[in-house]
Amino acid sequence: MTYSRGEIALGGVVLAAATAFLIYAAGLTGFGANSGGQFTLQASFRSADGVAVGTDVRLAGVKIGAVTAMDLNPVTYRAETTLAIADGVEIPDDSAISIESEGLLGGNFVNISPGGSEFYFASGDEVEDTQSAVSLITLLLRFVGGSTE
Repeated sequence: MTYSRGEIALGGVVLAAATAFLIYAAGLTGFGANSGGQFTLQASFRSADGVAVGTDVRLAGVKIGAVTAMDLNPVTYRAETTLAIADGVEIPDDSAISIESEGLLGGNFVNISPGGSEFYFASGDEVEDTQSAVSLITLLLRFVGGSTE
């Protein structure tokens, strides 16, 4: 079976495009990130709608980490999340974590609002001050129904 130079060149272009796509996808998901350059925080949410493993963790709008694990606590019925934060980012231990939306049609992300404490979270610490996701549908239903709850 013989191959023309055009077929071989086209095959090379397809392989190069596939390789570039895989590198790009690995960069977006943090797959190739150095796990030694991170520390973890724990947070518990009443509702973690729109958050999944890989969701961005942001501080002042800058991505500083990602959600690495989510589990349901069978006793409290809360979403227990593990956040991987880049080393070098010091987060005061009175900071708050909330789930926020990028917009009406955008996805959700985990936002850290820093506090003013002189002390910082260490790896494995749990953030006590959390705010769950706000459901747009629930807000609209309350508005239409006139509920004040």
